[in-house]
Formats: sequence, C-alpha cells, structure tokens
Amino acid sequence: MFFAVAVVAISPTPNSGSFHLLKRVATAVVLIPIVLLLVLRAPVPVVAVVTAAVALATVQEFLKLTESYGIQPLRLPTYIFVGLLFICLALSAAAETPQISALKFMLAAVFAAAIAPFIFLTVTMQRTQMSGAYPAAGASTFAFGYVALPLAMLVQVRQQWGGAFWLLYLLLIVWAGDIFAYFVGHTVGRHLMAPRISPKKTWEGAAAALVASLLVGILLFTHALQISSFLLRIGLITRRDGLFGLEKPELWPIITLTVVLNVAAQLGDLVESLIKRGAGVKDTGTILPGHGGMLDRIDALLFAAPIMWFYATVIFPPSRPW
Repeated sequence: MFFAVAVVAISPTPNSGSFHLLKRVATAVVLIPIVLLLVLRAPVPVVAVVTAAVALATVQEFLKLTESYGIQPLRLPTYIFVGLLFICLALSAAAETPQISALKFMLAAVFAAAIAPFIFLTVTMQRTQMSGAYPAAGASTFAFGYVALPLAMLVQVRQQWGGAFWLLYLLLIVWAGDIFAYFVGHTVGRHLMAPRISPKKTWEGAAAALVASLLVGILLFTHALQISSFLLRIGLITRRDGLFGLEKPELWPIITLTVVLNVAAQLGDLVESLIKRGAGVKDTGTILPGHGGMLDRIDALLFAAPIMWFYATVIFPPSRPW
C-alpha cells in the first residue's frame, strides 16, 4: 500500500554505513513519488488493491515473527480473511456517498473483528496438536486487527470528501516526526524513553518529533486552500479530494489532532519494537532495501490510522464537496 512505502523517510538508521544510507535514500527517491501519486490521484479501487498487497505482505511478516514465539501460524486462512476485507472495500468504492461508505465500513469492520476469532479457532480444529490451536488463532486474529483493519481505514479515509488531503497530511506529519526524532535523538538525546524495548529512542527525539509534526500540520492547514488549488490545477486531485472550504481554518482542532496522531505514531513504533524484541529480530523483513520490512515502515501508521479515520469520517465530515 502507498502508506507502507510512504514512511520511507530518508533519515538514516542508527549505526548505518554510507552504503546502507545510499540504499535507503535510493529506495525513498523511487518510491515516494509513487506513493504520492497513489495518495492523490489513483481511484479508490486501485488504492484498495495496492493496499491489499501491502497488507498481505505485512501480515506475512507478522506471522513469521510469531514463529519465534513458538506459534505455528495459520497463513492461508489469514491471507484469505484479510484479502476478503480489501475486496469488499474495492467493490464498495463505486457510487457510494462518503457517509454511507463510512457507515458500511464501520459495521463490516465490527462484524469482521468479532467473527475472526471464531473462524480461526474453527480452522485450528483440524490440527493434531491442540496446544497450538489457541495461540495460532490468536495470532491470526491479532494480525487482522493490528495490520488489516488500520490499513483498510486509510483506504476508507480516501473515500471521504477531502480524503487525499487528509492522507497527505497524515503522511507528512509522520514523515516529519520520524526524521526529526532520529536526528535530534541521535545528536542531543540523553534521556532514554524505553531502554528495554528500543534502546535508541529518547525523550528529546520524541519532543522533536512532536514539534516537527505540529509545524507541518499547522502549515498544511493554514495554506489548505492554496495547496488544494495548486494540486487541482496540475491535475493531481479532483475537486472532491482537496480541502477547498478552509479559507480560515480553526487551528486548535488541527493542533489537537496532530498531537494525538504524533503520540499514536510514536507508540506504534514502540509497540512494533516490543514485538520484534520479544521475537529476537532486528527487522521484520528485507523487502525495502535499506529500510527493512513492510511492518518496519508502517508501524507508526497502524496506530495513527484509526484516529485519522475517526476524525475524517465522524468529527469533520462535510455533507457535500466544497
């Protein structure tokens, strides 16, 4: 999905050599334009299909991690269950108002999350080792809630009025937070945030991430009309995908939203570090040269996505295009 590679920020990883940094920057240079084109211009069904591919790759990485916890995962049933969610998203994208699509998605997501444990437990009945049935079903259920649902929420945001602008905003504040957290934490960071989980993360870096996200968020919404008009003129968005009604936006709601999203993104990064540390691995994969696996790149978005979806569909939704 576009969000997976979207967090391909160009900041180097700690202790990386120049060749590793070169690979990281090269990957970013190639993928970021593709990400932005998908976010801004691609039809929702296309976005859903690309997101499905990333969701499946991320779920595969997560299930591989669970093997380090002594779990034999349910791979195929999990892939099928996740794939069906995105097929439904792609099919529902046509000819639905944003309000109806959001309501249908909410009902479908609740139903899918509720029924997932029963489906996966039923599948495990065929196993000879009953002691592994519950852990395997639990891992698949968690993979669905941890990976698939948040990514599906980002696709659903794209269906809303102004959806492309909301996603651009989310990606930029996550990128900004990621880059500044590294550079400030690496240069002046002295107070470790969670040394047992992520020994390199500092409170100084976290504060820098928050400040950077706030600056980017405020600038985006202060100039939302101009940015939307520019993107419309060059053909990157349609009129329904920009924020054309915010000539004088109220900043306090955006400041609050940005703070919450930044905190959620940093927690998402820490949670993924916790899972990896428990599994005894450094990266979840090697699919992105210089960046690791898909899960390494979207961990922050997985926690921020539900908040972005709730704000864009419940708190802010306009009744018609600008």
